[in-house]
Amino acid sequence: MTMSEERLFRFSKPEWLNSAWARNAGVYAAGAFFSLAFYTLLDSAVWSHSPLNASDVHIRFVDWLPFIFSTLGMLIINSVEKARLSQDSFSYSGSGVAWKARVVLFLGFASLAGGMAGGVTVFVLKYVVKDVGFPALRMGVENLVANGLVGLR
Repeated sequence: MTMSEERLFRFSKPEWLNSAWARNAGVYAAGAFFSLAFYTLLDSAVWSHSPLNASDVHIRFVDWLPFIFSTLGMLIINSVEKARLSQDSFSYSGSGVAWKARVVLFLGFASLAGGMAGGVTVFVLKYVVKDVGFPALRMGVENLVANGLVGLR
């Protein structure tokens, strides 16, 4: 068994991952995760301003910011074509498409990570430090779940 020079790992990818069915399933699952994340955050915001919420803690714009940054990060990551990441010719002149694509991809991952870190920060500072009880603590947990679902997609 000879190893190809272009392979990075020892084990090869299963053939069913290259099928159209697997790609379609991934696309639909990503859409389902994003819609579930948006519904979770929207449910938390609606419940926050309803008469059922007896606490002083409400969903404000600060709670939406991590979700917005996570969503922007995933949009940026998914907008970069995979083929552009390895298009550099080994010359000192040229357009540098791969370098630019890698920078944009890094900015997308940074935005996604910043959204996730912002969600944890909002949860800790707004809910954990102030020792909020559980009916209102659910809003913070839903914010974390929404950011996690956006990152998972």
